[in-house]
Amino acid sequence: MLGRLLHRVSLLSVALLALGLPGFAVAQDVSPSLEPIDPQAELQGTLLAPRAFRAAAEAIKPQMVRIETFGGLTAQAAGAGGFRPGEGPTTGVIVSADGLILTSTFNFLKKPPIITVVLPSGDRKVAQMRGKDETRKLCLLKIETTESLPVPQWVPRDELRVGQWAIALGVGFGEKEAALSAGIISAVHRMGDKAVQTDANLSPANYGGPLIDIEGRLIGICVPLSPGGNEAAAGAEWYDSGIGFAVPLPPEHKIFTALKEGKTLERGFLGVQTKQLEKHAPGAEVLKIVPKSGAETAKLAEKDIIVAVDGTPALDPTHLTSLMQRYVAGDELELEVRRGEETLKLKATLGKVPPPEAKPKPKPEVKKVEDPAKKPEDQPPKDNRPAEDQPAEEEEAPAEKPAE
Repeated sequence: MLGRLLHRVSLLSVALLALGLPGFAVAQDVSPSLEPIDPQAELQGTLLAPRAFRAAAEAIKPQMVRIETFGGLTAQAAGAGGFRPGEGPTTGVIVSADGLILTSTFNFLKKPPIITVVLPSGDRKVAQMRGKDETRKLCLLKIETTESLPVPQWVPRDELRVGQWAIALGVGFGEKEAALSAGIISAVHRMGDKAVQTDANLSPANYGGPLIDIEGRLIGICVPLSPGGNEAAAGAEWYDSGIGFAVPLPPEHKIFTALKEGKTLERGFLGVQTKQLEKHAPGAEVLKIVPKSGAETAKLAEKDIIVAVDGTPALDPTHLTSLMQRYVAGDELELEVRRGEETLKLKATLGKVPPPEAKPKPKPEVKKVEDPAKKPEDQPPKDNRPAEDQPAEEEEAPAEKPAE
């Protein structure tokens, strides 16, 4: 295990040279070599790794801000469970010179009425919530400033590779110095292609903070995400587990533009219930159409087989669900559908997820209260006659079978 770790650390040579550290040569192809590695080079990489991590953290430091919130709901009322969002400072990243800041919605579960931002210079500014993407757990804040703020350099998405170094930073829990954890990128297309996965430890201490590469470039904003839950705090239970997520959202992204326009983005809802085809054939068969949903408007029908979404094949119902995670309410998409021997292309506009149906409250059980003043001799006598002498009981009508 130590040998594998040393092998990974020795790959720091490329970044160390970029940081001005001597003694390392760089080739254009940085793919790991299968040739034996010089033990001396491994040792040098091990000793220099902490310096490289600190240098990367210094590179992003001018773009990190401390976010402070005041007031709001309790953690339980905000739906945060056992977590305590907004207790002490949290983290954000400056993403535009005129004062736009990306951070995680997790930091605002308490719906605080007052948000302030402390810049690296120490200046404190009142911030306004501009827009929210509840599917990515990201939000955009805006502060008014007359100075031109520094912005980070984003790592192009197509340059991200599984196995490359990743460093997570955050100023949560009241610490003045940013907490740092290092790891690798473990997947690059997670959560409907919205997120990068890392094994660097993430927690409420760095939700809203940056995940950076070894050169200090921004990979994404650290957020709690969960494939199995859409609640406001879903994913936070995985903190420090080695399963963490960061969302790349550079200013040219269409979602960033929507947040800048002040929109709140919610999970898209097509409105179909599907099942696996026999013999595991590709596609998802429609079992049920939700009334007044995008699926109904698009003229989807029961027994239709959805085979692709916007040109991407849908392998099965689970894969279809994963594909739908790419979209938000209001998005229009094209469904390729097989209906009998015919192949159709239908346009569907996604709606919002309907609220769960309210369950009827159970009627309170009425307990019979005995009169304490009543004496045993006042009770009616028990009928001790044989069973055949007992009066016949009235038969109850059979209950109707509920509708299927």
